Amino acid sequence: MGAVHGVCYGMVGDNLPSRSDVVQLYKSRNIHAMRIYNPDQEALAALRGSGIFLILDVGGLDEVQRLARDPSYAAGWVRSNVQAYYPDVLIRYIAVGNEVPAGDTGVILPAMQNVHNALASANLSSSIKVSTAVRFDVITNSFPPSSGVFRDPSGFVPIARFLDRTGAPFLANVYPYFAYKDDRGQNIRLNYATLQPGTTVRDNGNGLNYTSLFDAMVDSIYAALEKAGTPNVRVVVSESGWPSAGGFGASVDNARSYNQGLIDHIRNGTPKRSGAIETYIFAMFNEKKKPGDEVERNFGLFFPNKQPVYPTTFPN
Repeated sequence: MGAVHGVCYGMVGDNLPSRSDVVQLYKSRNIHAMRIYNPDQEALAALRGSGIFLILDVGGLDEVQRLARDPSYAAGWVRSNVQAYYPDVLIRYIAVGNEVPAGDTGVILPAMQNVHNALASANLSSSIKVSTAVRFDVITNSFPPSSGVFRDPSGFVPIARFLDRTGAPFLANVYPYFAYKDDRGQNIRLNYATLQPGTTVRDNGNGLNYTSLFDAMVDSIYAALEKAGTPNVRVVVSESGWPSAGGFGASVDNARSYNQGLIDHIRNGTPKRSGAIETYIFAMFNEKKKPGDEVERNFGLFFPNKQPVYPTTFPN
């Protein structure tokens, strides 16, 4: 399969289009993959027969904990949310947890194992892979990229080995924006952060040259996976994006530069790994009810009325 360009479908708003309208918008814009953050039955029904690939999150930490505790609960979850829709809905990965806090990472692997075993019992484990989506800060020493290593090896090395054993990818949320915002432009140039030409950074550890922070971040994850003894695990970027308003460096111009740059860039791979990078842009819509800083409500490619915040073009 070539480059998979996905967009995360966040639903934290009270003014968003219907689920069926959203699916039609994806199709009309050549967006061939989606991520949803819980098994929303209306969204899953709208996706039937759409041809859109899906990352299906199990939901919040409470759900991850239930799945970890109870294999029979995991089997029921798979029956209700996977078997009831697949293959009419092209579920590709199940994300067991999204950015689970550091103190709770111990529940991830048992939950993943229970969901995987439930899929295996349903003869679906070769088609649907189980992973977890992590914040980039599970990696430490990320500069230069060749120095990347898991911050909590006791938690994440066993997860990486599970992914290796089951043929599943490592789902990572990769945001050059937050690195740029935290740096305040002191060391990270805007063009390097937004996938624009003009800056080259050499990694003396691996001899490779980097022209974008995105590539450097992804390759630091690959370095950590290699050090975990799992060099064959593929990275899928389960979130990446740039806000159009609400904070330092957040503007329509920067968001357009980054997101269109990302769409155009991912077919080429990274300096360390050739081949297209499966990537999901965050997010489809500005979500007015999203908590946190103002930027969190301004990551959308579209306003809730389905008009673009800025123009983007997805390849066929």
